Amino acid sequence: MTGWESAVLDGGPADGMRMKVADRPRVLQVTYPCRTEAAADGPRVEAVFVYRRDYAVNQEPLRYGFDIASP
Repeated sequence: MTGWESAVLDGGPADGMRMKVADRPRVLQVTYPCRTEAAADGPRVEAVFVYRRDYAVNQEPLRYGFDIASP
């Protein structure tokens, strides 16, 4: 384990969001809840956005770029 490091998201709906990550994950997933017309205790729907690590950045903050083609 490399420990916790600062990271920032670049582009997409979470542009500029900062966080701490452990072990330099290759991919981060960001989700946003969607409004549904179903009962509150029913299934949930979430929009999924994928961010991939920029391997050219080796110092904090690590950078993750929005992958418009995923998922």
